[in-house]
Amino acid sequence: MHADDVVNCHVLVIGSGGAGARAALEASRYGKTVLVSRTLTGKGGCTTMAEGGYNAVLRKLDSCPMHVEDTLRGGAFLNDPALVDVLVHEAPDRMADLIAWGAVFDVTDDREIAQRPFGGQRFPRTCYAGDRTGHEMMATLVERLRGSGVRQLQDTAVIELLKDGNRVTGAAMLDRDGDLIICYADATVLATGGGTRIYDISTNCAAGTGDGFALGYRAGAELIDMEMVQFHPTGAVYPYDARGRLITEAVRGEGGLLLNRDGERFMTRYDPERMELSTRDVVSRSIATEILEGRGTPHGGVYLDVSHLPARTIEERLPVMLEQFLAFGVDIRKEPMEVAPTAHHIMGGLRITPEGQTTLPGLFACGEVTGGVHGANRLGGNALADTQVFGKRAGESAGKEAVRGGTVARSRIEELRAHLDGYYGGTTPPAEIVGRLRLAMWDGAGIFRTEKSLVETGRVIDELAALTPRAAGSQNLLWCRTVENMIVLSRLIVKGALLRPESRGAHVRKDILQDWTPDRSPYMHTYQSLSRAGIETREVQV
Repeated sequence: MHADDVVNCHVLVIGSGGAGARAALEASRYGKTVLVSRTLTGKGGCTTMAEGGYNAVLRKLDSCPMHVEDTLRGGAFLNDPALVDVLVHEAPDRMADLIAWGAVFDVTDDREIAQRPFGGQRFPRTCYAGDRTGHEMMATLVERLRGSGVRQLQDTAVIELLKDGNRVTGAAMLDRDGDLIICYADATVLATGGGTRIYDISTNCAAGTGDGFALGYRAGAELIDMEMVQFHPTGAVYPYDARGRLITEAVRGEGGLLLNRDGERFMTRYDPERMELSTRDVVSRSIATEILEGRGTPHGGVYLDVSHLPARTIEERLPVMLEQFLAFGVDIRKEPMEVAPTAHHIMGGLRITPEGQTTLPGLFACGEVTGGVHGANRLGGNALADTQVFGKRAGESAGKEAVRGGTVARSRIEELRAHLDGYYGGTTPPAEIVGRLRLAMWDGAGIFRTEKSLVETGRVIDELAALTPRAAGSQNLLWCRTVENMIVLSRLIVKGALLRPESRGAHVRKDILQDWTPDRSPYMHTYQSLSRAGIETREVQV
Protein backbone atom coordinates (compact mmCIF):
# COMPACT_ATOMS: atom_id res chain seq x y z
CA MET A 1 0.00 0.00 0.00
CA HIS A 2 1.09 3.64 -0.41
CA ALA A 3 0.40 6.93 1.29
CA ASP A 4 -2.42 8.44 -0.74
CA ASP A 5 -2.22 11.82 0.97
CA VAL A 6 0.13 13.85 3.14
CA VAL A 7 -1.29 16.56 5.39
CA ASN A 8 0.69 19.24 7.21
CA CYS A 9 -0.66 21.36 10.06
CA HIS A 10 0.29 23.15 13.24
CA VAL A 11 -2.06 21.17 15.53
CA LEU A 12 -3.61 17.77 14.90
CA VAL A 13 -6.59 16.92 17.11
CA ILE A 14 -7.58 13.26 17.19
CA GLY A 15 -11.22 12.75 18.18
CA SER A 16 -14.27 14.91 17.56
CA GLY A 17 -16.33 14.52 20.73
CA GLY A 18 -16.78 17.28 23.30
CA ALA A 19 -13.11 17.41 24.30
CA GLY A 20 -11.72 17.18 20.77
CA ALA A 21 -14.08 19.77 19.33
CA ARG A 22 -13.26 22.20 22.15
CA ALA A 23 -9.52 21.55 21.74
CA ALA A 24 -9.68 22.17 17.99
CA LEU A 25 -11.55 25.44 18.46
CA GLU A 26 -8.90 26.68 20.87
CA ALA A 27 -5.94 25.43 18.82
CA SER A 28 -7.24 27.09 15.66
CA ARG A 29 -6.52 30.49 17.20
CA TYR A 30 -2.80 29.74 16.88
CA GLY A 31 -2.42 28.12 13.48
CA LYS A 32 -3.68 25.58 10.97
CA THR A 33 -5.62 22.89 12.83
CA VAL A 34 -6.83 19.53 11.58
CA LEU A 35 -9.59 17.62 13.40
CA VAL A 36 -9.75 13.89 12.69
CA SER A 37 -13.07 12.13 13.26
CA ARG A 38 -13.44 8.37 13.09
CA THR A 39 -17.14 8.90 12.40
CA LEU A 40 -18.76 12.25 11.59
CA THR A 41 -18.09 15.21 13.85
CA GLY A 42 -20.90 15.40 16.38
CA LYS A 43 -22.31 11.98 15.50
CA GLY A 44 -19.93 9.60 17.29
CA GLY A 45 -18.37 9.42 20.73
CA CYS A 46 -19.89 9.60 24.16
CA THR A 47 -20.54 13.33 24.53
CA THR A 48 -23.45 13.39 22.11
CA MET A 49 -24.94 10.38 23.96
CA ALA A 50 -24.51 11.92 27.43
CA GLU A 51 -27.90 12.58 28.93
CA GLY A 52 -27.40 13.71 32.52
CA GLY A 53 -25.62 17.04 32.82
CA TYR A 54 -22.66 19.32 33.42
CA ASN A 55 -21.44 20.13 36.95
CA ALA A 56 -20.65 23.76 37.72
CA VAL A 57 -20.75 25.93 40.84
CA LEU A 58 -23.29 28.64 39.98
CA ARG A 59 -25.18 29.34 43.23
CA LYS A 60 -24.19 31.28 46.34
CA LEU A 61 -25.12 28.35 48.58
CA ASP A 62 -22.72 26.13 46.63
CA SER A 63 -18.95 26.62 46.58
CA CYS A 64 -15.84 25.50 44.74
CA PRO A 65 -14.30 23.99 47.91
CA MET A 66 -17.48 21.91 48.34
CA HIS A 67 -17.35 20.71 44.73
CA VAL A 68 -13.64 19.87 45.09
CA GLU A 69 -14.31 17.89 48.28
CA ASP A 70 -17.23 16.01 46.70
CA THR A 71 -15.07 15.12 43.70
CA LEU A 72 -12.12 13.93 45.81
CA ARG A 73 -14.34 11.93 48.14
CA GLY A 74 -16.26 10.44 45.21
CA GLY A 75 -12.94 9.55 43.55
CA ALA A 76 -11.78 7.72 46.70
CA PHE A 77 -9.00 10.32 47.05
CA LEU A 78 -7.11 8.93 44.06
CA ASN A 79 -7.68 12.08 41.99
CA ASP A 80 -4.85 14.46 41.17
CA PRO A 81 -5.82 17.47 43.37
CA ALA A 82 -4.33 19.98 40.91
CA LEU A 83 -6.50 18.64 38.08
CA VAL A 84 -9.60 18.64 40.27
CA ASP A 85 -8.94 22.25 41.28
CA VAL A 86 -8.74 23.28 37.62
CA LEU A 87 -11.90 21.34 36.73
CA VAL A 88 -13.99 22.88 39.48
CA HIS A 89 -12.82 26.48 39.19
CA GLU A 90 -13.02 26.67 35.39
CA ALA A 91 -16.22 24.68 34.76
CA PRO A 92 -18.47 27.75 35.30
CA ASP A 93 -16.53 29.79 32.72
CA ARG A 94 -16.66 26.99 30.15
CA MET A 95 -20.41 26.72 30.74
CA ALA A 96 -20.62 30.46 30.07
CA ASP A 97 -18.78 29.87 26.77
CA LEU A 98 -21.38 27.32 25.70
CA ILE A 99 -24.25 29.64 26.58
CA ALA A 100 -22.58 32.51 24.71
CA TRP A 101 -22.23 30.25 21.66
CA GLY A 102 -25.93 29.45 21.67
CA ALA A 103 -26.36 26.31 23.81
CA VAL A 104 -29.86 26.06 25.28
CA PHE A 105 -29.99 24.66 28.82
CA ASP A 106 -33.07 24.35 31.02
CA VAL A 107 -33.69 27.41 33.18
CA THR A 108 -35.60 28.23 36.36
CA ASP A 109 -38.51 30.64 36.65
CA ASP A 110 -35.92 33.28 37.53
CA ARG A 111 -34.11 32.62 34.23
CA GLU A 112 -31.11 31.04 35.92
CA ILE A 113 -29.56 27.83 34.56
CA ALA A 114 -31.47 24.97 36.18
CA GLN A 115 -29.50 22.45 38.25
CA ARG A 116 -30.50 18.99 39.48
CA PRO A 117 -29.03 16.71 42.17
CA PHE A 118 -26.62 13.95 41.14
CA GLY A 119 -25.05 11.15 43.13
CA GLY A 120 -22.26 11.88 45.60
CA GLN A 121 -22.83 15.65 45.61
CA ARG A 122 -24.10 17.74 48.50
CA PHE A 123 -25.59 20.41 46.26
CA PRO A 124 -27.71 20.20 43.11
CA ARG A 125 -25.04 21.59 40.76
CA THR A 126 -25.72 19.55 37.61
CA CYS A 127 -26.83 21.79 34.72
CA TYR A 128 -28.94 20.09 32.07
CA ALA A 129 -30.87 20.31 28.84
CA GLY A 130 -33.64 17.82 29.64
CA ASP A 131 -31.93 14.46 29.27
CA ARG A 132 -30.21 15.49 26.02
CA THR A 133 -27.43 17.57 27.58
CA GLY A 134 -24.51 16.13 25.62
CA HIS A 135 -26.42 16.38 22.36
CA GLU A 136 -27.08 20.07 22.98
CA MET A 137 -23.41 20.67 23.75
CA MET A 138 -22.22 18.89 20.62
CA ALA A 139 -24.72 20.69 18.39
CA THR A 140 -23.33 23.97 19.74
CA LEU A 141 -19.69 22.95 19.27
CA VAL A 142 -20.26 21.62 15.74
CA GLU A 143 -21.92 24.86 14.73
CA ARG A 144 -18.99 26.78 16.20
CA LEU A 145 -16.52 24.62 14.26
CA ARG A 146 -18.20 25.53 10.96
CA GLY A 147 -16.90 29.07 11.14
CA SER A 148 -13.56 28.32 12.76
CA GLY A 149 -11.37 27.39 9.82
CA VAL A 150 -10.62 23.98 11.35
CA ARG A 151 -10.09 21.37 8.62
CA GLN A 152 -12.11 18.24 9.39
CA LEU A 153 -11.18 14.78 8.15
CA GLN A 154 -14.36 12.71 8.49
CA ASP A 155 -14.60 8.90 8.49
CA THR A 156 -10.86 8.78 9.10
CA ALA A 157 -9.12 6.97 11.96
CA VAL A 158 -5.64 7.34 13.40
CA ILE A 159 -3.83 4.01 13.58
CA GLU A 160 -0.42 5.12 14.90
CA LEU A 161 1.25 8.17 16.39
CA LEU A 162 4.42 9.13 14.53
CA LYS A 163 7.60 10.25 16.28
CA ASP A 164 10.93 11.88 15.59
CA GLY A 165 13.09 10.62 18.43
CA ASN A 166 10.93 10.97 21.54
CA ARG A 167 8.71 13.76 20.15
CA VAL A 168 5.31 13.05 18.62
CA THR A 169 5.26 14.64 15.18
CA GLY A 170 1.90 13.58 13.79
CA ALA A 171 -0.01 10.44 12.95
CA ALA A 172 -0.76 7.79 10.36
CA MET A 173 -4.43 7.33 9.44
CA LEU A 174 -6.77 5.22 7.37
CA ASP A 175 -9.73 6.68 5.54
CA ARG A 176 -13.00 4.83 4.98
CA ASP A 177 -11.58 3.05 1.91
CA GLY A 178 -8.49 1.83 3.76
CA ASP A 179 -6.15 4.33 2.11
CA LEU A 180 -3.21 5.58 4.16
CA ILE A 181 -2.88 9.25 5.11
CA ILE A 182 0.17 10.74 6.84
CA CYS A 183 -0.29 13.92 8.88
CA TYR A 184 2.68 15.93 10.16
CA ALA A 185 1.98 18.31 13.04
CA ASP A 186 3.92 20.55 15.42
CA ALA A 187 1.62 19.35 18.23
CA THR A 188 -0.93 16.57 18.57
CA VAL A 189 -3.94 16.34 20.90
CA LEU A 190 -5.44 12.97 21.82
CA ALA A 191 -9.16 13.32 22.56
CA THR A 192 -10.38 9.87 21.55
CA GLY A 193 -12.78 9.20 24.42
CA GLY A 194 -13.33 5.93 26.22
CA GLY A 195 -13.17 2.23 25.52
CA THR A 196 -15.71 0.16 27.44
CA ARG A 197 -16.71 -1.69 24.27
CA ILE A 198 -14.08 -4.19 25.41
CA TYR A 199 -16.80 -5.40 27.82
CA ASP A 200 -19.76 -7.56 26.89
CA ILE A 201 -22.29 -5.00 28.15
CA SER A 202 -21.44 -1.33 27.59
CA THR A 203 -23.03 2.09 27.22
CA ASN A 204 -20.43 3.19 24.67
CA CYS A 205 -21.13 3.58 20.98
CA ALA A 206 -19.41 1.33 18.45
CA ALA A 207 -16.40 3.67 18.33
CA GLY A 208 -15.73 3.31 22.08
CA THR A 209 -12.93 0.81 21.54
CA GLY A 210 -10.13 2.50 23.47
CA ASP A 211 -7.95 3.43 20.49
CA GLY A 212 -6.44 6.47 22.19
CA PHE A 213 -5.18 4.49 25.17
CA ALA A 214 -3.46 2.06 22.81
CA LEU A 215 -2.08 4.84 20.59
CA GLY A 216 -0.56 6.61 23.56
CA TYR A 217 0.84 3.44 25.11
CA ARG A 218 2.46 2.21 21.89
CA ALA A 219 4.06 5.62 21.40
CA GLY A 220 5.64 5.42 24.86
CA ALA A 221 3.34 7.67 26.92
CA GLU A 222 2.64 6.77 30.55
CA LEU A 223 -0.87 5.80 31.65
CA ILE A 224 -2.20 5.77 35.20
CA ASP A 225 -4.99 3.95 37.08
CA MET A 226 -6.14 1.86 34.14
CA GLU A 227 -7.84 -0.59 36.52
CA MET A 228 -10.44 2.06 37.37
CA VAL A 229 -13.40 1.25 35.13
CA GLN A 230 -16.76 2.69 36.09
CA PHE A 231 -19.82 0.50 35.75
CA HIS A 232 -22.86 2.73 35.49
CA PRO A 233 -25.52 1.42 37.89
CA THR A 234 -28.41 1.63 35.46
CA GLY A 235 -28.28 0.18 31.98
CA ALA A 236 -31.22 -1.40 30.17
CA VAL A 237 -31.49 -5.17 30.53
CA TYR A 238 -33.97 -5.91 27.74
CA PRO A 239 -34.67 -6.39 24.92
CA TYR A 240 -31.41 -8.26 24.31
CA ASP A 241 -30.05 -5.91 21.67
CA ALA A 242 -30.62 -2.93 24.01
CA ARG A 243 -28.60 -4.40 26.89
CA GLY A 244 -26.40 -1.80 28.52
CA ARG A 245 -28.08 1.21 26.92
CA LEU A 246 -27.63 4.04 29.38
CA ILE A 247 -30.45 4.93 31.75
CA THR A 248 -29.28 8.36 32.82
CA GLU A 249 -28.51 9.24 36.44
CA ALA A 250 -30.97 12.07 35.93
CA VAL A 251 -33.70 9.48 36.53
CA ARG A 252 -32.46 9.06 40.09
CA GLY A 253 -31.70 12.77 40.34
CA GLU A 254 -35.36 13.50 39.63
CA GLY A 255 -36.46 11.11 42.39
CA GLY A 256 -36.33 7.62 40.86
CA LEU A 257 -36.40 4.75 43.36
CA LEU A 258 -34.41 1.50 43.19
CA LEU A 259 -36.41 -1.58 44.17
CA ASN A 260 -35.64 -5.30 44.18
CA ARG A 261 -38.08 -7.98 43.04
CA ASP A 262 -39.81 -7.84 46.45
CA GLY A 263 -40.46 -4.12 46.12
CA GLU A 264 -37.86 -3.33 48.79
CA ARG A 265 -35.94 -0.06 48.50
CA PHE A 266 -32.69 -1.94 49.01
CA MET A 267 -30.26 1.01 49.14
CA THR A 268 -31.18 1.28 52.83
CA ARG A 269 -28.78 -1.65 53.31
CA TYR A 270 -25.85 -0.13 51.45
CA ASP A 271 -25.98 3.66 51.92
CA PRO A 272 -28.96 4.68 54.07
CA GLU A 273 -27.89 8.33 54.11
CA ARG A 274 -27.56 8.96 50.38
CA MET A 275 -29.77 6.10 49.11
CA GLU A 276 -30.22 6.25 45.31
CA LEU A 277 -27.94 9.31 45.14
CA SER A 278 -24.91 7.47 46.46
CA THR A 279 -21.84 7.39 44.21
CA ARG A 280 -21.94 5.22 41.11
CA ASP A 281 -19.48 2.63 42.41
CA VAL A 282 -21.58 2.02 45.52
CA VAL A 283 -24.89 1.85 43.63
CA SER A 284 -23.45 -0.51 41.00
CA ARG A 285 -22.11 -2.93 43.60
CA SER A 286 -25.39 -2.75 45.51
CA ILE A 287 -27.43 -3.64 42.43
CA ALA A 288 -24.99 -6.41 41.48
CA THR A 289 -25.22 -7.85 44.98
CA GLU A 290 -29.01 -7.85 44.94
CA ILE A 291 -28.98 -9.72 41.63
CA LEU A 292 -26.27 -12.20 42.70
CA GLU A 293 -28.11 -12.96 45.94
CA GLY A 294 -31.34 -13.80 44.11
CA ARG A 295 -33.38 -10.66 44.61
CA GLY A 296 -33.25 -9.57 40.97
CA THR A 297 -36.08 -9.08 38.49
CA PRO A 298 -37.19 -11.62 35.87
CA HIS A 299 -34.80 -10.13 33.29
CA GLY A 300 -31.81 -10.16 35.64
CA GLY A 301 -31.89 -6.59 36.93
CA VAL A 302 -33.62 -4.45 39.53
CA TYR A 303 -36.47 -1.99 39.20
CA LEU A 304 -35.97 1.75 38.73
CA ASP A 305 -39.29 3.45 39.35
CA VAL A 306 -40.42 7.01 38.60
CA SER A 307 -44.14 6.25 38.32
CA HIS A 308 -44.77 8.17 41.56
CA LEU A 309 -43.63 11.40 39.87
CA PRO A 310 -46.08 13.66 38.01
CA ALA A 311 -46.38 12.61 34.36
CA ARG A 312 -45.52 16.14 33.26
CA THR A 313 -42.21 16.04 35.15
CA ILE A 314 -41.24 12.84 33.34
CA GLU A 315 -42.30 14.20 29.97
CA GLU A 316 -40.38 17.49 30.38
CA ARG A 317 -37.26 16.38 32.22
CA LEU A 318 -36.80 12.80 31.02
CA PRO A 319 -38.14 12.84 27.45
CA VAL A 320 -35.46 10.54 26.00
CA MET A 321 -36.02 7.93 28.72
CA LEU A 322 -39.76 8.07 28.18
CA GLU A 323 -39.41 7.70 24.41
CA GLN A 324 -36.84 4.92 24.70
CA PHE A 325 -38.91 2.77 27.03
CA LEU A 326 -42.13 3.37 25.13
CA ALA A 327 -40.32 1.78 22.18
CA PHE A 328 -39.68 -1.23 24.47
CA GLY A 329 -43.37 -1.36 25.39
CA VAL A 330 -42.87 0.17 28.84
CA ASP A 331 -44.56 3.41 29.91
CA ILE A 332 -42.32 4.70 32.71
CA ARG A 333 -45.08 7.08 33.78
CA LYS A 334 -47.02 4.03 34.94
CA GLU A 335 -44.55 1.16 35.48
CA PRO A 336 -40.91 0.67 36.49
CA MET A 337 -37.87 0.12 34.29
CA GLU A 338 -35.60 -2.89 34.74
CA VAL A 339 -31.92 -1.97 34.99
CA ALA A 340 -28.52 -3.49 35.79
CA PRO A 341 -24.89 -2.25 35.80
CA THR A 342 -23.14 -1.66 32.49
CA ALA A 343 -19.53 -0.74 31.62
CA HIS A 344 -19.54 3.01 31.17
CA HIS A 345 -16.38 5.08 31.73
CA ILE A 346 -12.63 4.58 32.19
CA MET A 347 -11.26 6.86 34.90
CA GLY A 348 -7.63 5.98 34.14
CA GLY A 349 -5.69 7.13 31.11
CA LEU A 350 -2.72 9.15 29.94
CA ARG A 351 -0.92 11.02 32.69
CA ILE A 352 -1.29 14.76 32.09
CA THR A 353 -0.37 18.07 33.66
CA PRO A 354 -3.03 20.74 34.23
CA GLU A 355 -2.04 22.09 30.79
CA GLY A 356 -2.87 18.77 29.13
CA GLN A 357 0.76 17.83 28.47
CA THR A 358 1.41 14.08 28.47
CA THR A 359 4.76 12.46 29.29
CA LEU A 360 5.73 12.68 25.60
CA PRO A 361 6.88 15.96 24.03
CA GLY A 362 4.51 17.16 21.34
CA LEU A 363 1.57 15.10 22.67
CA PHE A 364 -1.32 16.57 24.64
CA ALA A 365 -4.52 14.88 25.79
CA CYS A 366 -7.94 15.73 27.19
CA GLY A 367 -11.24 14.08 28.09
CA GLU A 368 -11.81 10.44 28.94
CA VAL A 369 -8.52 9.24 27.44
CA THR A 370 -6.71 10.96 30.35
CA GLY A 371 -6.28 9.86 33.96
CA GLY A 372 -6.11 11.72 37.27
CA VAL A 373 -9.18 13.97 37.05
CA HIS A 374 -11.76 11.53 38.37
CA GLY A 375 -9.64 9.25 40.55
CA ALA A 376 -11.15 5.87 41.37
CA ASN A 377 -14.75 6.83 40.63
CA ARG A 378 -16.22 9.65 38.55
CA LEU A 379 -19.10 11.75 39.77
CA GLY A 380 -21.90 12.01 37.23
CA GLY A 381 -21.84 15.45 35.62
CA ASN A 382 -18.09 15.93 35.97
CA ALA A 383 -17.25 14.32 32.62
CA LEU A 384 -19.01 16.87 30.42
CA ALA A 385 -17.33 19.65 32.38
CA ASP A 386 -14.02 17.80 31.93
CA THR A 387 -14.40 17.87 28.13
CA GLN A 388 -14.71 21.65 28.04
CA VAL A 389 -12.22 22.60 30.76
CA PHE A 390 -9.38 20.37 29.64
CA GLY A 391 -10.33 20.49 25.96
CA LYS A 392 -9.71 24.23 26.05
CA ARG A 393 -6.48 23.83 28.05
CA ALA A 394 -5.01 21.08 25.86
CA GLY A 395 -5.93 22.92 22.65
CA GLU A 396 -4.38 26.14 23.90
CA SER A 397 -1.20 24.39 25.06
CA ALA A 398 -0.85 22.60 21.73
CA GLY A 399 -1.50 25.82 19.84
CA LYS A 400 1.32 27.56 21.71
CA GLU A 401 3.86 24.91 20.69
CA ALA A 402 6.69 26.16 18.48
CA VAL A 403 6.54 25.61 14.71
CA ARG A 404 8.98 22.79 14.03
CA GLY A 405 7.77 20.95 10.96
CA GLY A 406 6.95 17.29 11.51
CA THR A 407 9.15 14.48 10.25
CA VAL A 408 9.33 10.73 10.71
CA ALA A 409 11.72 8.03 9.53
CA ARG A 410 10.59 6.52 6.23
CA SER A 411 11.39 3.07 7.61
CA ARG A 412 8.64 3.53 10.23
CA ILE A 413 6.04 4.15 7.52
CA GLU A 414 7.22 1.05 5.66
CA GLU A 415 6.95 -1.02 8.86
CA LEU A 416 3.40 0.21 9.37
CA ARG A 417 2.46 -0.59 5.77
CA ALA A 418 3.83 -4.12 6.16
CA HIS A 419 1.87 -4.62 9.37
CA LEU A 420 -1.37 -3.53 7.72
CA ASP A 421 -0.76 -5.72 4.68
CA GLY A 422 -0.28 -8.65 7.04
CA TYR A 423 -3.98 -8.54 7.92
CA TYR A 424 -4.84 -9.87 4.47
CA GLY A 425 -3.23 -13.15 5.49
CA GLY A 426 -4.72 -13.13 8.98
CA THR A 427 -5.84 -16.23 10.86
CA THR A 428 -9.10 -15.22 12.54
CA PRO A 429 -12.18 -13.07 11.82
CA PRO A 430 -12.00 -9.90 13.95
CA ALA A 431 -15.53 -10.42 15.31
CA GLU A 432 -14.53 -13.79 16.75
CA ILE A 433 -11.59 -12.27 18.63
CA VAL A 434 -13.68 -9.38 19.95
CA GLY A 435 -16.51 -11.66 21.09
CA ARG A 436 -14.16 -13.79 23.17
CA LEU A 437 -12.40 -10.73 24.55
CA ARG A 438 -15.61 -9.04 25.71
CA LEU A 439 -16.85 -12.12 27.55
CA ALA A 440 -13.48 -12.64 29.23
CA MET A 441 -13.29 -9.03 30.41
CA TRP A 442 -16.87 -9.04 31.69
CA ASP A 443 -16.41 -12.27 33.62
CA GLY A 444 -12.91 -11.71 34.99
CA ALA A 445 -12.25 -7.95 35.16
CA GLY A 446 -15.72 -6.58 35.84
CA ILE A 447 -17.36 -5.15 38.95
CA PHE A 448 -15.87 -7.79 41.27
CA ARG A 449 -12.32 -9.09 40.77
CA THR A 450 -9.90 -11.60 42.26
CA GLU A 451 -6.31 -12.43 41.45
CA LYS A 452 -7.47 -15.76 40.03
CA SER A 453 -10.07 -14.16 37.74
CA LEU A 454 -7.62 -11.51 36.56
CA VAL A 455 -4.84 -14.00 35.83
CA GLU A 456 -7.27 -16.17 33.86
CA THR A 457 -8.48 -13.12 31.92
CA GLY A 458 -4.86 -12.22 31.17
CA ARG A 459 -4.30 -15.73 29.83
CA VAL A 460 -7.25 -15.38 27.45
CA ILE A 461 -5.97 -11.99 26.30
CA ASP A 462 -2.56 -13.50 25.55
CA GLU A 463 -4.21 -16.23 23.48
CA LEU A 464 -6.20 -13.67 21.51
CA ALA A 465 -3.15 -11.45 21.03
CA ALA A 466 -1.39 -14.36 19.33
CA LEU A 467 -4.07 -14.41 16.63
CA THR A 468 -3.88 -12.18 13.57
CA PRO A 469 -7.18 -10.51 12.60
CA ARG A 470 -8.12 -11.28 9.00
CA ALA A 471 -9.08 -8.48 6.61
CA ALA A 472 -11.50 -9.39 3.82
CA GLY A 473 -10.60 -6.19 1.97
CA SER A 474 -9.06 -2.76 2.39
CA GLN A 475 -12.12 -1.44 4.19
CA ASN A 476 -11.55 -4.04 6.94
CA LEU A 477 -8.00 -2.91 7.72
CA LEU A 478 -9.20 -0.41 10.33
CA TRP A 479 -11.34 -3.00 12.10
CA CYS A 480 -8.33 -5.30 12.35
CA ARG A 481 -6.21 -2.51 13.85
CA THR A 482 -9.05 -1.70 16.24
CA VAL A 483 -9.06 -5.29 17.51
CA GLU A 484 -5.37 -4.94 18.37
CA ASN A 485 -6.12 -1.70 20.20
CA MET A 486 -8.84 -3.40 22.23
CA ILE A 487 -6.39 -6.11 23.27
CA VAL A 488 -3.84 -3.49 24.36
CA LEU A 489 -6.48 -1.70 26.44
CA SER A 490 -7.68 -4.93 28.03
CA ARG A 491 -4.12 -5.83 29.03
CA LEU A 492 -3.63 -2.42 30.61
CA ILE A 493 -6.80 -2.79 32.69
CA VAL A 494 -5.99 -6.31 33.85
CA LYS A 495 -2.38 -5.45 34.68
CA GLY A 496 -3.47 -2.36 36.58
CA ALA A 497 -5.96 -4.43 38.57
CA LEU A 498 -3.21 -6.87 39.53
CA LEU A 499 -0.87 -4.03 40.47
CA ARG A 500 -3.36 -2.52 42.95
CA PRO A 501 -3.55 -4.71 46.10
CA GLU A 502 -6.66 -3.08 47.55
CA SER A 503 -10.30 -2.32 46.90
CA ARG A 504 -10.85 1.32 46.07
CA GLY A 505 -13.64 3.12 44.26
CA ALA A 506 -14.64 1.19 41.15
CA HIS A 507 -11.87 -1.40 41.67
CA VAL A 508 -13.03 -4.18 44.00
CA ARG A 509 -10.70 -7.08 44.85
CA LYS A 510 -12.82 -9.63 46.68
CA ASP A 511 -9.74 -11.64 47.63
CA ILE A 512 -8.04 -8.83 49.57
CA LEU A 513 -8.79 -7.77 53.14
CA GLN A 514 -7.72 -4.28 54.18
CA ASP A 515 -7.99 -2.19 57.31
CA TRP A 516 -7.82 1.27 55.73
CA THR A 517 -10.30 3.66 54.20
CA PRO A 518 -9.52 5.35 50.86
CA ASP A 519 -8.22 8.53 52.51
CA ARG A 520 -5.79 6.40 54.56
CA SER A 521 -4.62 4.15 51.74
CA PRO A 522 -0.86 3.65 51.37
CA TYR A 523 -1.29 3.41 47.59
CA MET A 524 -1.72 6.07 44.95
CA HIS A 525 -1.55 5.83 41.14
CA THR A 526 -0.69 2.69 39.25
CA TYR A 527 1.43 3.51 36.22
CA GLN A 528 2.22 1.68 32.99
CA SER A 529 4.36 2.52 29.97
CA LEU A 530 6.62 0.65 27.57
CA SER A 531 9.52 1.22 29.96
CA ARG A 532 8.03 0.72 33.43
CA ALA A 533 5.02 -0.38 35.47
CA GLY A 534 4.17 -0.26 39.16
CA ILE A 535 2.19 1.51 41.86
CA GLU A 536 3.02 4.68 43.73
CA THR A 537 3.05 4.46 47.53
CA ARG A 538 2.96 7.01 50.30
CA GLU A 539 3.51 7.11 54.03
CA VAL A 540 0.30 7.46 56.00
CA GLN A 541 0.33 9.01 59.45
CA VAL A 542 -1.19 6.65 62.03
